[in-house]
Amino acid sequence: MQRRHFLRLATGTPAAGLLYYAHAQTRRVDGIKLGTFFTDNPKPEDLAMLRHLGVEAVSIWTGIANNNAAWMIETRKRIEAQGAEVYNIGIIDLHCDPALVLGTDAAARKIEQYKEYLGNLGRAGIHYTTYAHMSNIKDQPTPGFYATSMSTARGEAPTRLFDLAVARKLPKSFDKEYLEDHVWKTFTTFIQSVMPVAEKNKVRIGLHPDDPPVDTLGGVARIFRNYQGYERAFEIAKSDYFGVCLCVGTWGEGGRDMGKNPVEAVHEFGRRGRLFKIHFRNVSGPLPKFREMFVDDGYLDMYEIMAALKKVNFKGIVIPDHVPGGGYPVANNTFTLGYMKALRDRVNKQV
Repeated sequence: MQRRHFLRLATGTPAAGLLYYAHAQTRRVDGIKLGTFFTDNPKPEDLAMLRHLGVEAVSIWTGIANNNAAWMIETRKRIEAQGAEVYNIGIIDLHCDPALVLGTDAAARKIEQYKEYLGNLGRAGIHYTTYAHMSNIKDQPTPGFYATSMSTARGEAPTRLFDLAVARKLPKSFDKEYLEDHVWKTFTTFIQSVMPVAEKNKVRIGLHPDDPPVDTLGGVARIFRNYQGYERAFEIAKSDYFGVCLCVGTWGEGGRDMGKNPVEAVHEFGRRGRLFKIHFRNVSGPLPKFREMFVDDGYLDMYEIMAALKKVNFKGIVIPDHVPGGGYPVANNTFTLGYMKALRDRVNKQV
């Protein structure tokens, strides 16, 4: 099962919505930004959702064919026509890429593409992107290393289930085992190559944790499975433009093994100015087995997390993530957005 099964890459002409451009004003928020995600060709009803729900920022996923500044600028204008800002544009071909993690012969070419990508983001006036250094999560059958099977959440909504005991019995993802020292080496090569370009273009890179956060899966070590891994990454990157995409659901999956709970992580990363983006997701409980749940129906107290974001004066985007029943981007995603907005508005008044 693919981790981002809802990301179907498509290019196309701008849909209806540009008529609003002359009248819309981008909703600039000096604080927690209510956000959502799109692929690169949102439908008219998706764009209407931005206006109806008061969404303030959008994260866009696209493919390598759109790694150019002109397309990014046009996309930014299209979203701004709905009153929202483009917080980041991600290229799925450069995210969770095995070549970069394993250090294959294709890694050098991917690094050059990533540098070009950072330059295009800067020229388009977009100053954030998310990166994940994990490899064995693409194009998997079920069971796979990201979801070992499907289960249900409230109302029989289909949802991802992960069982570590099942995952341990699956065959290796690649031709050999890749140990932790090797994956740290490939991360060091990647991040030290791209950070000077990120700094030049004023693009911040937020590192997503390994999902699920275990020591190894499919014969490939996973190094960003706890708070200590991030500390080491900060030392390697040596840049204020390198920080955290805090996936609350992944942090909840890890439980005590993360070294800090999600609220503590928000306070620590936020205090240091390293907190760039939040994936707002809940799960049934920590490893070795968990299901993805509706945001109000897991074991994490999502109000506490939103309140912590307010206390650290977080000014980035908070988006839904892996919504049961399918979340791209209307469907059950609208429930999560409404829940997030209620929590955000409450903490803005109380904290």
